Amino acid sequence: MDARLNYFAVPSAGKALKYLMSAGRELKELPLPATTQELVALRVSQINGCAACVDMHTKEAAAAGESTVRLNLVAAWREATVFTEAERAALALAEQGTRVADAATGVSDDVWALAAKHYDEEQLTALVLLVSIMNAGNRMNIISQHPGGDYQAGQFH
Repeated sequence: MDARLNYFAVPSAGKALKYLMSAGRELKELPLPATTQELVALRVSQINGCAACVDMHTKEAAAAGESTVRLNLVAAWREATVFTEAERAALALAEQGTRVADAATGVSDDVWALAAKHYDEEQLTALVLLVSIMNAGNRMNIISQHPGGDYQAGQFH
C-alpha cells in the first residue's frame, strides 16, 4: 500500500509542511500535559479515520508512558473509568471541534465551559490549535491515502 502523494518530494509542499510540522512541535512546548495532547491527537485521528495519525499518536503516547488500557479505551472514553475529568473535557472539546459539520453548531457552550473549568486560557488555546492542526494533518493523509503502520516514535519530532 503506497500513498498517492509524497508531500516531502514536492519542493513547494515540503516548504509549506515545514511550517505545519513546526507548529506541531511548538504545541508540545505549551503548558498542556503531553498525555492530554496525545490522547486528543489520537481521538481526532480516530474520528477522521486517519490510519497514519492513529499509528503515530498511539506510538508517541506509548513511548511517553501511556498505558495500553487507556490507549485502547480512547475510542470509547465516555464509558471508560480510566480518564480524568480534565481529560474527558479535552476529549469532548476535541470531538466537537472535529465534528463541526455533524451538529452544525461547532463546540457547544457546555463543552467549552467544562474545558474552561479544567484548563486556563493558554491551555485552551493549545487545545484549539492542536485540534485544528490535527484535523489539517488528518485530511492531508486521508486524501493522499497515507497508510499507517510504519511510524517510529519520535520520527517527526
